[in-house]
Amino acid sequence: MNTLSYKTVSANKATVTKEWVVIDATDQVLGRLATKVAYMLRGKHKPNFTPHVDCGDNVIIINAEKIRLTGNKLDQKTYVRHTGYPGGQRTETAKELQKRRPLALVERAVKGMLPKTRLGSELFRNLYVYEGPEHPHQAQEPKQIKLNEN
Repeated sequence: MNTLSYKTVSANKATVTKEWVVIDATDQVLGRLATKVAYMLRGKHKPNFTPHVDCGDNVIIINAEKIRLTGNKLDQKTYVRHTGYPGGQRTETAKELQKRRPLALVERAVKGMLPKTRLGSELFRNLYVYEGPEHPHQAQEPKQIKLNEN
């Protein structure tokens, strides 16, 4: 057996093939959508996945305001932020955040599932979230993905 023929393939910026993908978030559960999107942004669904390289796809999420939370999470889940001043900790529920910034629910859920490194910041830039069914990325010819059909 020739052991030299078995080489581990390590991707780099030149060898990575990135695709554009559109996901419709209408009536999708927030956490389940976010895990699949983070998986695709990271590139773990590709055979040449390399942990330290951005080998994931560019993901476009449309209809983000129609996302769904299960149980009582809309009223009980709280998001905490800090203004930077003493005593500046602010909390708001998911319902308040969805009313104020509908895209923030999806963005925060996906960002929390990415690595907390420079690579994670770079991967997050490949996510595009929009409120309605329209997006300005038609020139990239993205392909539509249905998440619930497996």
